[in-house]
Formats: sequence, structure tokens, C-alpha cells
Amino acid sequence: MSLNWGSALLAFLTVQRLIELWWAKRNEARLLAAGGVEYGRSHLLLIILFHAAWMGGLWLLAYDRPVDGLFFAIFVILQVVRLWILLTLGQRWTIRIIVLPGERLIARGPYRFLRHPNYAVVSGEIAIVPLALGLPVYALVFTVLNAAVLALRIPAENAALASLPP
Repeated sequence: MSLNWGSALLAFLTVQRLIELWWAKRNEARLLAAGGVEYGRSHLLLIILFHAAWMGGLWLLAYDRPVDGLFFAIFVILQVVRLWILLTLGQRWTIRIIVLPGERLIARGPYRFLRHPNYAVVSGEIAIVPLALGLPVYALVFTVLNAAVLALRIPAENAALASLPP
């Protein structure tokens, strides 16, 4: 396999996700040790399998494809927003729903504008990356599946966050 734009994009995403998983694990351990309460654990495996299938399928189907410049530009914008989200949440960012009793809900950064900006960015990525790689049907299928996953995740997160003071 030779390195091309498709494989470079997928390699970036893979490394990014691995770093985020490492960061999430660190934060989860710290939050749980501080008395954090986990919510929505029942659907976590589904989320992990969904994202693994999305990424694995992209590697299988698109590692050797060119990258469309317009969709790549949108992807870059999404990465800037992703970084803004990570910097805003800091040590509270995880892939699990963990609430520290007594902590205040974060209402700065992108959270001033959206209740769940990370899900908006991830939803954008799930559509944009396959579109950048010339896979519109793949983008549609995984966008619909993502909507189903978020229909479980967002209510669980909203219920957890309702326990925090505003």
C-alpha cells in the first residue's frame, strides 16, 4: 500500500482517535476516582462498534482513493471545532458519560451555542470523510446509523447532565 491522500487522511483519523481514546481513559480514571457517576453504560459498546465499523470500512474501501478538496476543507474546519471542544472540556472530556456531582455544567466555548457540539462535529465527520473519499452511499448509510446511535446517546447524556447545577 503506497501513501496517498486517502490513506493519509485515514491515518490522521486513526491516530487522532487513538490519542483521544488515551486522553479519555486518563480523564475517565480521574473522574471516577473523584466520585464521578457513569451513565449510559448500556449503549457504550454499540457506540464503540459503530465507530470501529465506520473507520474499518473506510480503510477497506477508500485507503487508495483521492481526497476531494472541498470536502477536505470542511473536514479541516470540523477539526478546528473538535480542538475547541477538547480544549473547552479539558479533563472532563471522555467517551463515557461521567458526571461529577456538584460540578457545574460547562457553558463556555462551543457549549455557548450548542448543547452537544461534539456530536455535531462527529456527525459532520461521519458524512464528510466518506464524501471526501468519493463514497456518498457509505456517507448516507453511516449518517443514518449515527442518527440511531445518537437517539440513544443524547437522551442518556441529557438525563445525566440534568443532575448538574446550571
